[in-house]
Amino acid sequence: MTMAAELRPRALGVGTAVTSTSYTQREVLDAFEITDPKIRSVFLNSAIDRRHLTLPPPDGKGGRVPEPQGDLLDKHKAKALEMGAEALRACLKRAGAELAELRHLCCVTSTGLLTPGLSALLIKELGIDRHCSRSDIVGMGCNAGLNALGVVAGWAAAHPGELAVVLCAEACSAAYAIDSTMRTAVVNSLFGDGASAIALRSGPDGVADPEGPRILEFASCIIPDASDAMRYDWDREQGRFSFYLDPQIPYVVGAHAELVVDRLLADTGLRRSDIAHWLVHSGGKKVIDAVVVNLGLTRYDVRHTVGVLRDYGNVSSGSFLFSYERLLDEGVAKPGEYGVLMTMGPGSTIETALVQW
Repeated sequence: MTMAAELRPRALGVGTAVTSTSYTQREVLDAFEITDPKIRSVFLNSAIDRRHLTLPPPDGKGGRVPEPQGDLLDKHKAKALEMGAEALRACLKRAGAELAELRHLCCVTSTGLLTPGLSALLIKELGIDRHCSRSDIVGMGCNAGLNALGVVAGWAAAHPGELAVVLCAEACSAAYAIDSTMRTAVVNSLFGDGASAIALRSGPDGVADPEGPRILEFASCIIPDASDAMRYDWDREQGRFSFYLDPQIPYVVGAHAELVVDRLLADTGLRRSDIAHWLVHSGGKKVIDAVVVNLGLTRYDVRHTVGVLRDYGNVSSGSFLFSYERLLDEGVAKPGEYGVLMTMGPGSTIETALVQW
């Protein structure tokens, strides 16, 4: 997607939030009394130190009580609202904006189904203007934050001067299954609770030295042959949903990363070596390594991606915004420099965006 230069929106602020309780990988293993050495190895070799999780209550015997799907949906609603509101407020504060200025709210989630959607619930919860337009992107998975950014960038371009926000709220604890299978262990070792938000506005900047970059281009790549590699299935035995990750998906994603980035840069006159900042989804150690190898990146290029995985785990659709916040806090991005945002998820899909400070 390409927009006229004067309508390309700028990112004005970012904010993140997590749930109140966090655990090391060893603490999670102990909470669920997991002794299988193969499963413990998956957790302990994940490059994750700590994650924010809302675990089921103790059963009184040292274990944890499995939660029925209805309770998990309640957890998703409560935590998504709690984290979402905090991330939205933090984002607007950094953007120097007020809730009253918000004209479009797009909410992204894949860890539970809500009708009415999270956008409507937040508008009611926070007293946002009832005339604020809204959209909800549900079920697209870890890539969905960039899908939403593309949609909302288009909205901002069509409404110059009006404030829009993309909010990703993922209560991954609401997708936590308790069983002894390796399939479940891979998922349980990876995801954490988190929410993040980014504000956009097109037209004149209105400030002398805006912190955030202009959003220039988007490019996507779906891999139909890997459509079943990441999916949310109904587990009939447990009476609840269960997420599946194919062990080969990191290598499939890595093999297609070059294709989509070259497409993103094709009409810009830029080469990969011209990109100063890379913000890649913290999908997991193997995914990050595969992208680094296939794009010829350095460990410095993905320092924030790796740091977010270490400190929060994979927080699904909002992970790349956690990295973006760290980049802004670092204060190293200079006017004129380019950045590439990259997410990947079910489909299987890789999403990218080109930005410029």
